Amino acid sequence: MLGLELTPEHPVSDLVELGTQAEREGYDSCFVSCHYNNRDPFAVLARLAAETDEIRLGPGVANPYEMHPVTLAAKVATVAEASDGRGLLGIGPGDPSTLRNLGLEDQRGLRSVLEAFKVAQDLWDGKRVTHDGTFEATDAGLNFDVPGEIPVYVGGEGPHMCRMAGKHADGLLFNGSHPDDLAWAREQVDIGRDDRPDSRGEFTLAAYASVSISEDESAAREAARPPVAFITAGAAPPVLDRHGLDADLASDIGDKISAGEFSEAFGLVTPAMIDAFSMAGTPDDVSERMAAVLDHADGIVVGSPIGPDLEEAISLAARAFTESRA
Repeated sequence: MLGLELTPEHPVSDLVELGTQAEREGYDSCFVSCHYNNRDPFAVLARLAAETDEIRLGPGVANPYEMHPVTLAAKVATVAEASDGRGLLGIGPGDPSTLRNLGLEDQRGLRSVLEAFKVAQDLWDGKRVTHDGTFEATDAGLNFDVPGEIPVYVGGEGPHMCRMAGKHADGLLFNGSHPDDLAWAREQVDIGRDDRPDSRGEFTLAAYASVSISEDESAAREAARPPVAFITAGAAPPVLDRHGLDADLASDIGDKISAGEFSEAFGLVTPAMIDAFSMAGTPDDVSERMAAVLDHADGIVVGSPIGPDLEEAISLAARAFTESRA
């Protein structure tokens, strides 16, 4: 699996051009990220559905708090219909730094994610749903047929979320770029897969990696600062400990992000954070890191920032992925 994450911090027309380029470059899937302070991901996905032919499309990673999960299911089903059955869903507990701005940070949790995509699967199967749990629905249903199967990828990095994905979902989008983290994620997923019914089919563990690739190594590493800041701020203490990172500094970064002090937050990112939480550097550097990660993962989603030059970086990352498997 080779996926691409597009972040709607750029105009929709630019994102559509990048998505169509990704299809030409051989990417299998395209996830459009979901943060309230960026453009609407479903507006981008609608345009991509019309402009592409083969690449799978969906939000990544949506959360079940900012909109009702039944509404989220309907939006994803609409993408599947518009793309002739190429829809997919990336769903997870959301970014704590931005959810804090909406008063939703305390709602993050495994149960809400699991309930949301289980209800979505019932709706996609044409069932009417009554649900009383982390959200409520009474005799809810979709008034249109959903073409094809919609794979569900859980986005997360905690042990329980990884195990839940292994048991219940089609895949895990593990927020990690380092082989040590993916080795740990594989262990957690395998625990969940021990209880996975055979009827659920194959499972994909994908590294949802922050990639910053360029022929200019210093430019690539500098471009990695913003996403690494968000990843560091949301990293659990055991993850920070695994890489020897300062938890107090990570907390400071999160506070500045929540306050909208982005430049200050990005300036606090250290070289060790970039090494831990991104694949940043030249094509050879990134290909080497991809190969190490693929010792434990089944695929890679090339995530933000991709690189200082987006068009060039999409091409370079696809080539690096091919070389990593040679």
